[in-house]
Amino acid sequence: MPRKISFVNYKGGVGKTSLVVNLASALAQMGNRVLLVDLDAQSNSSIWLLKLERWNPLNTADTGHLYSIFEPGICQLRDCVVKDVVRGQEGECLLPGLDVVPATFTLVDIEHDFESTDGRPAFAIFQEQLAEIENDYDFILFDCPPNVLYAAQCGIFCSSEIYVPSNPDALSLIGFTLLVGKLQQFQHLSASFRVAGMQPVAQVRGVIFNAIKSNVDIDVPKMRMQFRINQFKNQGRVAKDTRIFDHQVRDAIVVRRAVTLGMPVSLVSNMASEDSVQDDYKNVAEEILNTPAMPQ
Repeated sequence: MPRKISFVNYKGGVGKTSLVVNLASALAQMGNRVLLVDLDAQSNSSIWLLKLERWNPLNTADTGHLYSIFEPGICQLRDCVVKDVVRGQEGECLLPGLDVVPATFTLVDIEHDFESTDGRPAFAIFQEQLAEIENDYDFILFDCPPNVLYAAQCGIFCSSEIYVPSNPDALSLIGFTLLVGKLQQFQHLSASFRVAGMQPVAQVRGVIFNAIKSNVDIDVPKMRMQFRINQFKNQGRVAKDTRIFDHQVRDAIVVRRAVTLGMPVSLVSNMASEDSVQDDYKNVAEEILNTPAMPQ
């Protein structure tokens, strides 16, 4: 069974998508088979990796994107997977092993127009279809929106663990606190839909400080975040091994350049120095690899 990880914080603007895209890339470059599922209607991960010329037709299509699996008889999740998504100008594969399930702007409709024919919630439908393909992968990463609404629930319900991207500021701490409360509510709501063979209920296992600007002292924000983590551990609201990651990711111009080029940072960075944001992503990915999977 693959490790299925949701990346979510109730605060937006923490650099979640850049973190998820580049961690997925780093894990694939280490030889893992990785599926990135874009659950955010803003579609930033999808636009980044597909580039506009491949994403634009999807955005007006009836099939081939995440929302289409919720339309009866239209599409299955397996039909939406874009294999080896990172491509060069001639269509050549630049990063084998990284696939994506793209989102389009229509995904926002799941929050107010979705009603299944059999009364099942979206997350149960998604879980059933994901189960058909999940064993093709070592890692499945869910790029969740900054909430725990229907789209985010799809990833959280299927996940074995949750990581929280964070900036070293008070708003990220507030977002983390809100997230833990909303997760508890959702886990209670969804308990009756869990089926035999599913992994244990996903818990927050770590906070990853991301997009840290130069000359910013993160010691105090880390101390405050650690205090909150300790509180939640004592209350049994997060995993017992929840921690702030030893490695963090700095802010860098090359990340914005990578978005423009439609490539992960590792394929556009020409920095000779070992002290680069490319190494930050690699170090965080290695820390995830070195974190034991949740027991089944």
